[in-house]
Amino acid sequence: MAGMENYTKDGTLDYKNNPANKKKTGTWKACPFILGNECCERLAYYGMSTNLIDYFTNQLNQPSATASKNLSNWSGTCYITPLIGAFLADAYLGRYWTIATFSIIYVIGMTLLTISASAPGLRPTCYGKDVCSATGSQTAACFVALYLVALGTGGIKPCVSSYGADQFDDADENEKVHKGSFFNWFYFSINIGALIASSVVVWIQVNIGWGWGFGIPAVTMAIAVTSFFLGTRLYRYQKPGGSPLTRLCQVFIASLRKYRVRVPVDKALLYETTDTESAIVGSRKLEHTNEFSFFDKAAVETQTDHNKGTINPWRLCTVTQVEELKGIIRLLPIWATGIIFSTVYGQMSNLFVLQGGYMDTRVGQSNIKIPEASLSLFDTLSVIFWVPVYDRIIIRTTRRFTGHKNGLTQLQRIGTGLFISIFAMVSAAILEYARLDIVKRHNSYGMKAAPISVFWQVPQYFIIGCAEVFTYIGQLEFFYEQAPDSMRSLCAALSLTTTALGNYVSSLLVTIVMYITTRNGKPGWIAKNLNYGHLHYFFGILVLMSVLNLGVFIVVAKRYTYKKPVGTLC
Repeated sequence: MAGMENYTKDGTLDYKNNPANKKKTGTWKACPFILGNECCERLAYYGMSTNLIDYFTNQLNQPSATASKNLSNWSGTCYITPLIGAFLADAYLGRYWTIATFSIIYVIGMTLLTISASAPGLRPTCYGKDVCSATGSQTAACFVALYLVALGTGGIKPCVSSYGADQFDDADENEKVHKGSFFNWFYFSINIGALIASSVVVWIQVNIGWGWGFGIPAVTMAIAVTSFFLGTRLYRYQKPGGSPLTRLCQVFIASLRKYRVRVPVDKALLYETTDTESAIVGSRKLEHTNEFSFFDKAAVETQTDHNKGTINPWRLCTVTQVEELKGIIRLLPIWATGIIFSTVYGQMSNLFVLQGGYMDTRVGQSNIKIPEASLSLFDTLSVIFWVPVYDRIIIRTTRRFTGHKNGLTQLQRIGTGLFISIFAMVSAAILEYARLDIVKRHNSYGMKAAPISVFWQVPQYFIIGCAEVFTYIGQLEFFYEQAPDSMRSLCAALSLTTTALGNYVSSLLVTIVMYITTRNGKPGWIAKNLNYGHLHYFFGILVLMSVLNLGVFIVVAKRYTYKKPVGTLC
């Protein structure tokens, strides 16, 4: 039809529910509003969370191990709730309305957190700098606010990156080329927000007060919501395709019902719609694969499937529906290897901050002190440095050797990051060993600040930033590309749960380590006074776990089969 070349072929619509016009919607015209939203939201999140362990230990007066576990549990929840948002986005609301709705919950949580840190009666009672106590109700108010924020993040995290990628037509080769760059610059915008948070906002929290320190992120989150709404007329919208979990369950049940049925040798005999379009709204047809052949039974037609003239989806499923389940199963081993990386990454706002609190935070010989949580800005600076280097140099250089259009495949990129992350923990362990040696030689166990500069932490932060650019951005792109079309928010959420489980693993490790090492009255590896502990042993455990994790990743990556979409979106 004449003029149809001006419209997208991936099923996206404009804000009036008409086919999206390429010239008026999407691509880099719409992305600034999405990137602006993400930058402000991440500034709000990191502005609140980067120094949260300091708030727990100094304002709520929690012991180091308790504060570490509470932070890990909350951080983990922030990356579990995306499963809720992703399900709603893919099944019912669509990504736009999911982001909008949960952003409002986020703002409410941030506002309550600000009130809990500033309003008389709700804020902890302080008798001097960092000498505070909090009642049970004051602590409860803080955690209610934090878990409202955790719920709010659930609708934003799994949807924003996928929503940005939706602005590029998969069926248009010219637009598709820009999608990989979008993920790089998306992560770049995250770290611009994190840079401001870890420097300016953390300084305000330490030197001015927690009311302002939480209030600024709350205002920034309101700006993020405004930025998102401003782009409404320029966005492209994907139609929600119904409950993805229901479709997966249908394949599983249908396969069990037909466990005695033989799968035909000719896979062309398996059930599939005759149209070029998939029966699943918002999804292309998928080519049959030979893995997990048991589930092919769900697509074997029998006489009972047509007895009443209509097809029961709990007895007969299309090949595409079966391949959706297979695709999710194939992703799981890759997904699992991200958990240990997230455990390592989570130490930046956790044990790295505690470690920095026992070091000299002065800038040179001056009396100017830098908050130990602000050292995370070197992670951010590392990301900001490596994203353009990767996008402009590494891709072009590696392309000459690999012949791949993106230089490295997504799995090669993830694996490289896993390898680099090992050295972050090695660096942290060596530094802690050196710090304790200085404490021992100077007999300064009672002094919180050992005579060693906190800037020796810079290498471990910088290495993690480099690893992020490879692993986290690689995961973003990998899970988006390999997800079934109608399950992209769900798969983005699945990717994010590695961060949740990484935090829970960290919390569990701390619990186990402290249980074992505090026997017979010993202070434990993560002692209330770290000068009496052995934090470097804990980092050593993470080194060993990271090495084993990399070995497992190499094995599962070599066996991975990439999905093969066919046909068009309906």
